[in-house]
Amino acid sequence: MSFVRQTLALPLTIATTFLQNPALAEERVGSTPLDDISVTATRVEKTLETVPAAVGIVQQEEVQFAEPQLGLDESLSKVPGIFMQNRYNFAQDLRVSIRGFGARSAFGIRGIKVIVDGIPETLPDGQANVDSIDIGSIGNMQVIRGPVSALYGNASGGALLIESEEPPETPFISLRPTFGEDGLQKHQLKFGGKADRFDYLLNFSNLTYDGYREQSGTELSALNSKFGFDLDGGARFSTVLNYTDSPKADDPGGLTEALVDEDPTQAWSRNLSLDSGEKLEQTRLGFVYDRPLGDSGELRVRNYYVSRDLANRLPIGATGHGILLDRFAVGGGAQYTHTAPLSGHANRLTLGVDLDRQEDERKRFLLAGEELGTKIQDQDEQVDSIGLYIQNEYSFSERVELTLGGRYDRLDFDVEDNFLSNGDDSGDVSFSRFSPSLGLRFTPRPGLNLYANISRSFESPTAVELRDPDGAGFNQELDPQVATNYEIGVKGRLGSKARYDLALFTMDVSDELVPFEIDDIEFYENAGESRRNGLEAQLVFEPVEHLIATLAYTYSDFEFDEFIDDSGNDFSGKTIPGVPENLLSADFTYTHPNGVYGQFTALYVDEIYANNANTVTNDAYTVADLRLGYTRFFGPWELSPFIGVNNMFDKEYNGNVRINAFGGRYFEPAPDRDVYAGLTLRYDFEG
Repeated sequence: MSFVRQTLALPLTIATTFLQNPALAEERVGSTPLDDISVTATRVEKTLETVPAAVGIVQQEEVQFAEPQLGLDESLSKVPGIFMQNRYNFAQDLRVSIRGFGARSAFGIRGIKVIVDGIPETLPDGQANVDSIDIGSIGNMQVIRGPVSALYGNASGGALLIESEEPPETPFISLRPTFGEDGLQKHQLKFGGKADRFDYLLNFSNLTYDGYREQSGTELSALNSKFGFDLDGGARFSTVLNYTDSPKADDPGGLTEALVDEDPTQAWSRNLSLDSGEKLEQTRLGFVYDRPLGDSGELRVRNYYVSRDLANRLPIGATGHGILLDRFAVGGGAQYTHTAPLSGHANRLTLGVDLDRQEDERKRFLLAGEELGTKIQDQDEQVDSIGLYIQNEYSFSERVELTLGGRYDRLDFDVEDNFLSNGDDSGDVSFSRFSPSLGLRFTPRPGLNLYANISRSFESPTAVELRDPDGAGFNQELDPQVATNYEIGVKGRLGSKARYDLALFTMDVSDELVPFEIDDIEFYENAGESRRNGLEAQLVFEPVEHLIATLAYTYSDFEFDEFIDDSGNDFSGKTIPGVPENLLSADFTYTHPNGVYGQFTALYVDEIYANNANTVTNDAYTVADLRLGYTRFFGPWELSPFIGVNNMFDKEYNGNVRINAFGGRYFEPAPDRDVYAGLTLRYDFEG
């Protein structure tokens, strides 16, 4: 408890000082979830209520609200249809699933298109990582729930679009240290502003964390920067530069149920003895050019470059395996939007092309203690993708709008084997698909919008998932999964104090990609068919002045219709593992004009099946968090101490479930109750 007393002392002392000086009071400013909101997730700007699809948004004030800023799930949990695990295993990265897509991923994000400041974080093969996303400078996060291949290509579940915060008119600089239990230390330095036609935002952060479990520590430093230039003729040129250096991200591994009961803080013995984990360094550079063309046209051109070096130690085989990955990705795209009446009615046409390339130099070794030993794999992998898309929005009247869209994608995978002592396993495989979409919105009265849509998507295996269990090279038997989504929904407002969103969907999936493990190595196979039925609901309202409540509920009935695996096991009729049937979140945020603010969140997660046979389950749990803070302005200075308690009722639960894990090691325990505290100190350069 000495740590807790020390952690609380500074913020509480500062808060008490300011509470005794009401002359320093000034109302916090910023938008709220009940303000009118515009979204761009569907590639064109529309109000949240008029998009004929399930779209959610989390704004800057919600993302940076006294959070420890360890993972995107801290604020995204209030969006229905999205389920997140694995915040505390930094080697495996946050696991995000939308409508169940992405739940199978052993690491990173699958089935979801991730785009940051207009630049794709998702690679051409469909894999994304969020370890390089700077939470401390996020302006908003938009989530499309449901197939988005007609808009973004290779993704079944949806899209996550992240925008950095906009620099204010007045230049500023801010410091944000945070300290917590389990060795948590995070420091941020942020500054930005505008000068004539130029604007800028830079955020430096450094994280060290010992972790709740053995072998779960991490060290990560990051720079996120965004620069904008307003040009003549209404044009704008933006540059984004992100650099991430993580020399340590340990992996404690999964545990059996018996080991969890024995000691949830322990690591799997093999992970501990082999020092499992990863080191990475990544640089992402992107350029975006926007320009109006005449009175009715808009052009956007983008270009990006990504360099990622990864070293991984895996508890595979007798000695363990070491992987060295040198990745380079490059891509670009162009989009043209034409807005002009058609037959006397409003019409907007969007055309675009995306071109991307991913080059991986992958080497695998047997481990020899702390060093790399005998080389057992050396291959170069290349993935090329091209996507052509079109979307048209036609308004029959102010109350009825029809949206038609389609996209053609082609992906080419090529592997060149440089390790020929065991034969040449070079090869290639290609996938191509056309993904159509149809949406209809009907607005019977202001504040009430009904919609329906039908869409089809595809999701290819990644280069890693194409690994052949019978040898090196690509698995030629593995096909992309294809999903057809049927959805109806209603969204709108109840006066100025409430906003609601309800979606019902059914989805047919063929050739679903499912994982299985052989000797701790994960491989993939196609299931025959699966069916997903679901309901997603969100209500945002203001029950009393200054208090915003957000309730989100997700019901998921996902099962295999037809699935017999390569070993002859029949899983037809079984529930798809990794997704809870019921998911409920409640968020209550209070912000008083005198500067006091607080937030209470609760999340209920139903039981989760851990394997295809549905013989192993992860128990249901409810976890609650509390955050309190106080903001005061005096002249150009702003001071905001805050304190938070995660898992405030000290619930024992697993923060991650490894699907179909080898050896029954399905579970990764989450931390018990922990306290953190910090403060934000900001100075505005007025005049």
